Amino acid sequence: MNDIRGGRRTSPAEPSAVSAGARSAASSAVSSGAPAGGPSGVLTRRASTPDATVAYGDLPDQVADLRFPRNGASAAAPLVVIVHGGFWRARYDRAHTGPMADDLAARGFATAAVEYRRVGQDGGGWPGTFDDVARAVDAVPALAAGVVPGGIGDVVLLGHSAGGHLALWAASRARLPACAPWRLPAAPPLRGVLALAPVAALELASRQGLSDGAADDLLGGPAGDLPERAALADPLALLPSSIPSVLVHGTADEDVPVEQSRRYADAARAAGDACTRIELPGTGHLALIDPLSGAWPTVLDALTGLLGR
Repeated sequence: MNDIRGGRRTSPAEPSAVSAGARSAASSAVSSGAPAGGPSGVLTRRASTPDATVAYGDLPDQVADLRFPRNGASAAAPLVVIVHGGFWRARYDRAHTGPMADDLAARGFATAAVEYRRVGQDGGGWPGTFDDVARAVDAVPALAAGVVPGGIGDVVLLGHSAGGHLALWAASRARLPACAPWRLPAAPPLRGVLALAPVAALELASRQGLSDGAADDLLGGPAGDLPERAALADPLALLPSSIPSVLVHGTADEDVPVEQSRRYADAARAAGDACTRIELPGTGHLALIDPLSGAWPTVLDALTGLLGR
């Protein structure tokens, strides 16, 4: 996948970054919502009731909320499997992805917002969070295909923040050693991964102490003290994934530094993956999942680009 910088296509030999200043400014002009870099009420904004909820396991958090495409098309719709963020902690759940899922459904996508056990819950953290996400990514598309009117087409995995980490990780499981319970024999059948402000380099996140040691809480201790776990859990250690990816990150993100996406994208490209990095100047952490923000059109561009639309 080529990069786009300043409105022109660049060759794969050029740095894998997208400077989206002009496009972000244009998006802001047509958006009536919050500014891309400003505070967002998306975490508490109400959304529609899901059209269906499917269970990929027996536990209460092993579910996914489905929203059907609203455009009335009878053909199979692309499915966006959404992995929510919140630094892997129990107090954040899939509910805050509702506005994003509603907007995507209105544009003709089917969406599946997956839940998973998180740090602070029984079975959450290591290894339960990884158990659930692996199982969800493998099972939810088939479950959705049996429920969404017209069925589903290509599948894109979308993750935000800690969910971006989990999405990139889930796409890379063919790179896990044979002893790992989540290993796949081949790359999963995904059209691509869209990672929004992802914690893409877990060992780096541990060293950075993001969100008061959230990565350490996930792993059960500092990554440097648990190298075996870090090697299995860090997407940066599982390249190439062989799945196209687009990473979108705001330069004003105070929760997950843009260095996270820069580090991953550079390594992914060096390993031979088709990976594009889009940086949005002045954009913060939550704008990327807020359909009312000036950043949202860039997210939509990245999604449709992965789908070849």
